Amino acid sequence: MLADVQAAPDSRGIALDEVGIEGIRYPVLVADGEGAKRETVATATMSVTLGPEVKGAHLSRFIEVLHDAREQLTPSTAIGIANDLRQHMGTSSARVHLAFPYFLEREAPVTRSRAFVEYTCAVTANSSVADTQLVLSVEVPVTSVCPCSKAISDRGAHNQRGHITIEVKPSHHATDLWFDELIDVAEGAASSPVYALLKRPDERHVTMAGYDNPVFVEDMVRNVCQVLSVSDRITAYRVRAVNDESIHNHAAYAAVSWTSPNGA
Repeated sequence: MLADVQAAPDSRGIALDEVGIEGIRYPVLVADGEGAKRETVATATMSVTLGPEVKGAHLSRFIEVLHDAREQLTPSTAIGIANDLRQHMGTSSARVHLAFPYFLEREAPVTRSRAFVEYTCAVTANSSVADTQLVLSVEVPVTSVCPCSKAISDRGAHNQRGHITIEVKPSHHATDLWFDELIDVAEGAASSPVYALLKRPDERHVTMAGYDNPVFVEDMVRNVCQVLSVSDRITAYRVRAVNDESIHNHAAYAAVSWTSPNGA
């Protein structure tokens, strides 16, 4: 029988908050808002707590748990990964963080030409003996037209690319809250969404629609908050908007955090 050195006792009496693996890229199938599966590659960080009496964690078990769950990533399966990891490792808590590009097929507003737009998404699941928690994060590219520039200019207005990041903690009963819905909220908060494919009629439409809907970074954050704050499926969120200013040598940003007074 081979010696199991990691399972040997440790005499120093020091518990560790996190022991695990990070930076591993792994193919996964992510569920989308329509019930389909989308292929992507996730970068994973997985960890467990380690009692003071245990020398080390069996790192191979992290990969085993990830591999077994690779074919269906949903809110419930993300929590299941953390639960399985905690139980397999025999620890008091476990954490799983998976970040990945998420592609949605978007339709141009006039010609209806279709192409995929990339969004940066992440899911974090925490499992303990007492509770489980899930956090969803999405970074959405957007376009904004400056209201001040429009108001003071004889013609035109400066506009810029930016992104809105939404991080939410769903309530325990909100098993249907997923990235598609958060992406729609972010895109609706800006002057215009960003498209991968635009023909000339589409470009004309997007340019004029954005001009008719100017917003500051403050407006974008508040627009998102107005939607999220009235949802009984969200117990906490953080929203951050950043504009890469087109006529300044700095970026502009705004951010806000919120936690429901009712808790989870």
